[in-house]
Amino acid sequence: METYLETERMTLRRFTEADVDDLTALHGHPDVMRHIDDGRPIPRTVVEEQQFPHILREYDELPSGQGCFAATEKSSGAFLGWLSLRPATSVGLNGGTELGYRMLPSAWGLGYATEGALALVNHAFTELKMDRIVATTMTVNTASRRVMEKAGLSLIRTFFEEWDEPIEGAEHGDVEYAVTRETWARRRDRQ
Repeated sequence: METYLETERMTLRRFTEADVDDLTALHGHPDVMRHIDDGRPIPRTVVEEQQFPHILREYDELPSGQGCFAATEKSSGAFLGWLSLRPATSVGLNGGTELGYRMLPSAWGLGYATEGALALVNHAFTELKMDRIVATTMTVNTASRRVMEKAGLSLIRTFFEEWDEPIEGAEHGDVEYAVTRETWARRRDRQ
């Protein structure tokens, strides 16, 4: 398996065909999906026929170093979720490279998302020479917002979109977080 990046406790690697069950479990978990898209778990057929092939295609189609990477625990090899760097396409984002993450509930509260997000932001600025990292979530998703903050991103704005099927909390809007390479380097140099 092709390792993309390692952290103290995790390996980030490209997804392989062997990961479809893990991705299905992640995207099919109601707690994982409650603040994403329509708030509902994604059926296995959608993961197998649309999402998983899309993730694999991105390794060839996106600029080098970008894509969605499976996060596994170093000590056990257990699948934890995924982290990603991709061109910003989420609703409300305009430019930059988007940081994304989705973890199984068994990994929540243990610092894995923050550890991976910090590693990706560092990698994006030092190795990939990206200029700006952005991320978005629902305003009410405080856990995800905290990960963004710990990874060095700052709140840029709260915005409101019209959703066909608004989910609980949508009335509070969404938030955009971002950090530029210049700001990130200045903070790093002060440490």
